[in-house]
Amino acid sequence: MKRTDAAVMLGLALNAGLAQAQTKTGTAIAQFVGIEPSARIAAMGNAGVAVDDGIQSLYYNPGALGAASKTAVQFSHGFWFADIAYDYAAVVLPAGNWGNFSAAVTALNSGEIDVRTVSQPLGTGQRYSVQDLAIGLGYGRQITDRFSAGGQINYVSESIWHSSMHVFTASIGTSYRINNHGLTLGSSLLQFGTKGKFEGSDLAIQFDPDPSQAGNNSSLPANQFTGEFPVPILFRVGLSYPQRLSKSSRLLVAIDAFHPSDNTGGMNIGWEWTWKEAFSVRGGYQNLSQQDSEVGLTGGVGVQGGLGAQQYHVDYAWTYHAFLQGTHRVTFVLVL
Repeated sequence: MKRTDAAVMLGLALNAGLAQAQTKTGTAIAQFVGIEPSARIAAMGNAGVAVDDGIQSLYYNPGALGAASKTAVQFSHGFWFADIAYDYAAVVLPAGNWGNFSAAVTALNSGEIDVRTVSQPLGTGQRYSVQDLAIGLGYGRQITDRFSAGGQINYVSESIWHSSMHVFTASIGTSYRINNHGLTLGSSLLQFGTKGKFEGSDLAIQFDPDPSQAGNNSSLPANQFTGEFPVPILFRVGLSYPQRLSKSSRLLVAIDAFHPSDNTGGMNIGWEWTWKEAFSVRGGYQNLSQQDSEVGLTGGVGVQGGLGAQQYHVDYAWTYHAFLQGTHRVTFVLVL
């Protein structure tokens, strides 16, 4: 690695470590949009804003869409806490001189949960579930041979039994290859948009406007109003650098600095070692220097190969959690 390249990456790391502020944890809705879907990049500590070489980069940086040259599909499944199921699917469609288009769907499902009340703590016999959904449509374009940009419009929904919330957000990103050695600078601003609040029949109540007065209607139909909250906005900026170690192996290192709207800033670092373009080992550390972070070490492996004219990638990631069990992701990508 060139000295100047190393100095740039070190400077980014030092600046991220100094970016501390008061935490706003618990002030945003739709937290599921912050779950990273790529097993490959999750294993690299989620340092993905400057990794612009595939469909798995789109979540981190919509600007990576501009560099896509082939049709690709991605399917990811996450084994989350408390048997919560996380699923993600995406497709990239190059359109020549028109640029490139993408679509993505994210779904989170709690499974059925027993309804419990103070008078019936063992359950009422009813069951409910929490279901989250996000749908995104993206567009990207290669502006020059080194610079690409892209954006994505998102519909986000959360449902808890008979009540739900709906918002619209947007994400933008850019990717710039700094030099011929492959040093790449990426930046993105994710999920900025409207505020949302929960509405539904679960918020219906019976209301007595004057409990001290006898003979009035003490069961007027009414609705409880919930507050409006934003979706968590996330700013990322980072660098990636590929290095050929030998004819059969290469190394990719990446570093991200990030700052969410509902928490303090931090840094992600990761690496990927690939042998004969067939097998990869990955590791990293996420949320370094973030206040009260409950995550840290990450790791994973991946295999890739050909299926006729197509190419496949199968990746696995494990991420550490301090108080709950570690999480697992599996991703399958087919490049047509």
